[in-house]
Amino acid sequence: MTIETTVNYLRPIDREGLLKFAEAGRANPERRGTNKVKTVMQGVFRSWSFVGVHNPVVVDEPPHLMGENSAPAPGEIVLSALGGCLGVGITAVATLREVKLSKLEIHLEGDIGNSAAWGANGAERTPEQMGFQAIRVKVDIEGDATKEELDDIVTHANYFSPVANSMRNPIAFEISTI
Repeated sequence: MTIETTVNYLRPIDREGLLKFAEAGRANPERRGTNKVKTVMQGVFRSWSFVGVHNPVVVDEPPHLMGENSAPAPGEIVLSALGGCLGVGITAVATLREVKLSKLEIHLEGDIGNSAAWGANGAERTPEQMGFQAIRVKVDIEGDATKEELDDIVTHANYFSPVANSMRNPIAFEISTI
């Protein structure tokens, strides 16, 4: 008697749509989109960020930072965005290469400090001393490819990740009051 193993693959994306999107990028490499978010403070450190027609993204701080711990902290949301972007990229590259994925989990952790107390009379710090000082990502991936092919998919997606590259590279940033 032979035992047959069934593999459940993750729901795939539209490969033809991906190829059309890639062609549009080759035709106009300088093409850009604009993401827009409106954040409204609710009191204490809790905020709601409105993104399009979606439910708000709720953010808070933990009690040791005077928050109520009713939602993820801002740094955790940043790591969530990175994990989501890497997941999208890995899925896209696997789809391009016609690799079916059966598992994709992205584990992220980052070292961040706030000794400047958001600039409210904390330690004297410069911008490069604040924010994430180290981020570690581990990808648990399975599919119908060799370990080497899966590793290459992850490496390739990381190299082209818009959010990962926003974190690795300086970007223009401006802030003003209305």
